[in-house]
Amino acid sequence: MPLYLSKFSYTPETWARMIRNPEDRGKAAQEYIESVGGKLHGFWYAFGSHDGYNLWEAPDNVSMAAVAVAIAGGGALSSLETTVLLSVDETMSALRMAAEVGYRAPGA
Repeated sequence: MPLYLSKFSYTPETWARMIRNPEDRGKAAQEYIESVGGKLHGFWYAFGSHDGYNLWEAPDNVSMAAVAVAIAGGGALSSLETTVLLSVDETMSALRMAAEVGYRAPGA
């Protein structure tokens, strides 16, 4: 199954609610991804440009998109970005395939 890395940030209102009522949102994230047949591999909070990161596994892009859209639609986040991760083997295959594409730079 494909792996996905999500970066997210909460709204100030969400932080205020969590200060009043602390909650392990990793458990919620696990439930969301399991509902589409996936798995949560990690949930971390961070300092910096994003409040947290998730590492997910999902059956396909549509399943992951469904989870991301459901979460984003809930209104608790100010941003959510999800990136499909490629294994080394997948990247090697892409590199071999790229040699066959026949790309030509503009004006060349």
